[in-house]
Amino acid sequence: MVNMKFIETCNAIFTQAVRDYHRIDSVDASILNPYQAGTIEHDLYQKNWIDTVQWHLEDIIRDPHIDPREALTLKRRIDKSNQDRTDLVERIDSYFWKLFHDVQPQPNARINTESPAWAIDRLSILHVKLWHMQEQVDRTDVSAEQHEKCVAKMAVLKEQLGDMTTSIAQLLEDYQSGVRIMKVYRQMKMYNDPTLNPVLYKGKG
Repeated sequence: MVNMKFIETCNAIFTQAVRDYHRIDSVDASILNPYQAGTIEHDLYQKNWIDTVQWHLEDIIRDPHIDPREALTLKRRIDKSNQDRTDLVERIDSYFWKLFHDVQPQPNARINTESPAWAIDRLSILHVKLWHMQEQVDRTDVSAEQHEKCVAKMAVLKEQLGDMTTSIAQLLEDYQSGVRIMKVYRQMKMYNDPTLNPVLYKGKG
């Protein structure tokens, strides 16, 4: 399941996850992942749920009247969410590595600036943007000018969805045919690692 069929599956699962979250609409809701653990479908659903929750956490923390202690708690929750997101993207990249690492690269094979899972990460976030921009388009308490701006932004997001769907499918085709070399670079984030963040390993945290 690669190429366009795979990306169509991604789009369907991301749409499903965003919709499922908003049926509950709570950042504290448990993830009721309908897919079997250990499958790529499970990881894709999990990925989008994390993105959707984080979108709402980012909204909440921008409340100008938020209690500073609550804001700090939210900031650390967002930090953990970002780490969970990174870990999950790297797990999805491991799926692609297993899929393509035996492909013999062509003599003129090129490398890419990002791995397939980080491209899919952007696709997942785009689905979250589409949902929330549609909410803005549907508002009836805004001016005609504001509504027109949101309609225009929605059109751009839909165009991006089509472009990203095609480009990621083409990237996977390039990996499969050996036109591009499958390489994965781990993020190696340092600030959450108590052995690499000086504030933590020097005991200042």
